[in-house]
Amino acid sequence: MNPIILIPARMASTRLPGKPLADIHGRPMIVHVLRRAETAGVGPVAVAAAEPEIAAAVAAAGGRAVLTDPALPSGSDRCFAAAEALDPAGAHDVIVNLQGDLPALEPALVRAVLAPLADPAVDLATLVTPFASAEEARQPQLVKAAIAFAAGAAVAPALYFSRNPIPWGEGPLWHHIGIYAWRRGALARFVALPPSPLEQREKLEQLRALEAGMRIAAARVDTGVFGVDTPADLDAARAMLAPGR
Repeated sequence: MNPIILIPARMASTRLPGKPLADIHGRPMIVHVLRRAETAGVGPVAVAAAEPEIAAAVAAAGGRAVLTDPALPSGSDRCFAAAEALDPAGAHDVIVNLQGDLPALEPALVRAVLAPLADPAVDLATLVTPFASAEEARQPQLVKAAIAFAAGAAVAPALYFSRNPIPWGEGPLWHHIGIYAWRRGALARFVALPPSPLEQREKLEQLRALEAGMRIAAARVDTGVFGVDTPADLDAARAMLAPGR
């Protein structure tokens, strides 16, 4: 594998406008994510920016950014456009789509998401972690994966994703972590497809891949990620990343 990590970022955010440039101890949030991704050491890192001000902030920090069409509908589309611009010859056969609102990301998670691609039949890899409680699993903003790990296994097929707790019955419930590692050909196919019925119903983009017959596998990890979606989340991120902590 020859991965490239791409971080899609745009200024438009309903709950936290200008999120990529939100200041966290003198550094824009997008730069915190960039540095975490670089520390993972799996390949080159670039930001797929929807606006020039994001690209300028990344460049000022010594990072690499590429401007993408602001009208692109999703981060997946933005990552594919950036890959085509940065690597038109296709040298990078795996594209890691890393969200730009994870300033406290553990770099080990970026490495972990590549593990399912050891199986050549897997088109798309992602991560899951156990829910801490039944109450947490009932929150619709936290996505669940229907997945069953064999005894001792760290990777298993992901069969479905939902905002409701699934599957029914006794057993662990798995929280989906929205970090993806795409085979490049699979991502090219995905962005060419129209939104699928279950994707539109659940508001979960990865269901388009499943409905198109793509194989998704997930690696289980012990820690989740903290995403910044609201001003309160931003305050929490500042506390988490305070110097000396």
